[in-house]
Amino acid sequence: MPDPWTLRYQGFDPDEERLREALCAVGNGYVVSRGAAPEAVADGVHYPGTYLAGCYDRAESTVAGRVVTNEDLINCPNWLPLTFRPAGGTWFTGPPTEQTLELDLRRGVLTRTALVVDDRGRRTRLVQRRLASQARPHLLALESTFTPENWSGPLEVRSGLDGGVANTGVSRYRGLTERHLVPAGQGVDEAGLLQLEADAANSPLRIALCARTSTDRAEVTTECREGWVAHLLTVDAERGEPVTVEKTVALHTSRDPAIETPLRASLLLAAEAGRFEELLAEHALRWTELWRRCRIDADFEGTGPLHLNLFHLLQTYSEHSVDLDVGIPARGLHGEAYRGHVFWDELFVLRLLNLRFPELARAVLRYRHRRLDAARRQAHEIGMHGAMYPWQSASDGREESQYLHLNPLSGRWLPDHTHLQRHVGSAVAYNIWQYYQATGDRDFLATAGAETLLEIARFWSSAAAYDRSRGRWSIRGVLGPDEYHDAYPWADRPGLDDNAYTNVLASWVLARAQDALDVLPGYRRDELRERLALDDCELDRWQEVGRHLHVPFHEGVLSQFAGYERLAELDWEAYRRRYPDLRRLDRILEAEGDTVNRYKASKQADALMLWFLFSAREVRDLLRRLGHPAGHELLRRTTGYYLRRTVHGSTLSSVVHAWVLTRSDRRASWRHFRDALVADLLDSQRGTTAEGVHLGAMAGAVDLLQRCYTGLEIREDALWLDPHLPSALGRLELDLRYRGHWGLVIAVDRRTATVSLREDRQEPVRIRLRGTQAVIRPGETRRFHL
Repeated sequence: MPDPWTLRYQGFDPDEERLREALCAVGNGYVVSRGAAPEAVADGVHYPGTYLAGCYDRAESTVAGRVVTNEDLINCPNWLPLTFRPAGGTWFTGPPTEQTLELDLRRGVLTRTALVVDDRGRRTRLVQRRLASQARPHLLALESTFTPENWSGPLEVRSGLDGGVANTGVSRYRGLTERHLVPAGQGVDEAGLLQLEADAANSPLRIALCARTSTDRAEVTTECREGWVAHLLTVDAERGEPVTVEKTVALHTSRDPAIETPLRASLLLAAEAGRFEELLAEHALRWTELWRRCRIDADFEGTGPLHLNLFHLLQTYSEHSVDLDVGIPARGLHGEAYRGHVFWDELFVLRLLNLRFPELARAVLRYRHRRLDAARRQAHEIGMHGAMYPWQSASDGREESQYLHLNPLSGRWLPDHTHLQRHVGSAVAYNIWQYYQATGDRDFLATAGAETLLEIARFWSSAAAYDRSRGRWSIRGVLGPDEYHDAYPWADRPGLDDNAYTNVLASWVLARAQDALDVLPGYRRDELRERLALDDCELDRWQEVGRHLHVPFHEGVLSQFAGYERLAELDWEAYRRRYPDLRRLDRILEAEGDTVNRYKASKQADALMLWFLFSAREVRDLLRRLGHPAGHELLRRTTGYYLRRTVHGSTLSSVVHAWVLTRSDRRASWRHFRDALVADLLDSQRGTTAEGVHLGAMAGAVDLLQRCYTGLEIREDALWLDPHLPSALGRLELDLRYRGHWGLVIAVDRRTATVSLREDRQEPVRIRLRGTQAVIRPGETRRFHL
């Protein structure tokens, strides 16, 4: 990206088209539309896709002789279809003779410039601009300008709405149910607006679109069939004279608040919407505001991917998402990978949003709180108490993880045990506490946060079993973040015992639950304890379990799980010679008739995640609280041990390794940071970005600049700073929000760290930096020498 604010692609490359469509998507938190050409159809090269936040459909499929149920983010009716032809020619279906795509990140506008030459040699210059309005989230707009270069005569334009789409964007899901929409009506109203309705096949969801297509002096006719409606416009075109056609589309669903019906709401909005330039002006203004609030001035080469990552985060989750009761899909709203489900990736996203858009972070946490009863139900179903959050979540909070998955290398469907990643509940608890630390929002803690955190703590206490031989408590039959290891090679059941990350984080949750109770007003604390039937005896058990959970070690490092030392060493040199890319080592070994469960090999960081969530000092304190002496060398030894055995099969892995290497190897940290920053831009996972961006890695890479290299922590009612800038990073300056302050500015260079507060009526801010303590009042600036 030579221009740090423009993503540009020259020419047409069928092998790259789907990747470009994902990265050139436009959205606003309510809807995201992939950057497919308006004339394109899903054909193996292109994949038009439009996704509405929270719009899922559940369907049954038969896989390997078993009936399975999956809930999918719906590929919604395609609003884009628009093509043209000089009279007597054939409709343009692509590709163009020449093409340039430019995504303007400052304004959220995708511009396509192309030359189209038909079979009779007629040359037409085409310029198209599109946006998904940040000012009016239910509006999408496409402006197309046609300029005949060597011909004159009638120009025909066909602009339509297509409800006959399916979910076919992920090849390994082929053979599963693909149709999630049922046509519910199409036509033209008395004002000439196109209208189309579609219902979800297995849910009460209805989607309605209305389109207004306009140009000067056009003759208009209509084409209509089930699931399809279009306007055909004919206008006289002169050589060298541009003809502009504007298409404005409004869409609503039955999930939207403050509407009578989706169709009526869309008709009203499409009728009153302004011209393209008006929509663009108000849309661009909103983007200006967003970029002001996301300011990160970073002195290093190649800041374009930084802007790109922030851009897609703000398109997936925005102020327009807050009232929709939606989580943050791991792959954004950019494709159908992971079926649009919500995983633990919000753990990486909310650390960024807490200090930029805390109202968005709170909305994500409310999504989790609304599904607390579902988490309680899941805990009860396995004989536990409290709340057990699902590894994959969608509409109602039940577990959406599949129980079979396809290995494309072997063609075999295999058991999938990822639902055993119980640590997702600890991630929810961590997010609640971090949000509270960043905002001081005691009202949220009192009304939703503490209840959720307490029920997660109750689950961990219930899940722990006493091991008399050790005199400690164990958590058995789980998976850690690594995901490769889902069973012991010598066992006949899935799951692992005493995953270090899971156990230490469970201990932290049990301690924070008591802190949350202490923070609440006395009467609210009593109400909550009464509501949850939480007595002193249970709280005492939490203390006992939280201080005596087993954490395994071997060879002076933190063990990934109990028994890890019994696994075999992989012949890394031999496998790297045979397979240049080992990121899917699990699939490689399975295709060979082997299993990754036999080896000391990790997909991504697991035990090291502890040092990602907590400072080295905090990790030492957590381990010492559990009765395990932990010296200063533990991080260095553990990092080196697992780094040699990790293949980085997840984009999140580079984020975590960049973080934990900051204090010990800044060059290596910077390499991992750059890998994480450009993971989607360069499609480092080889084909996965085309199915949806990796939102956790995108946000995590930005957070490395915001919090890791500044050493920014939020704890004990203070901001802690401990800057460690890599040599390639000269200076950082950030605008943040903290506990009601909208104007907190932190600037860090090699010699100083400067903290400023703009004038307002908020309380002073406590700063702690390498043993120095300070209180900064609104309107003050304090410089610290490093």
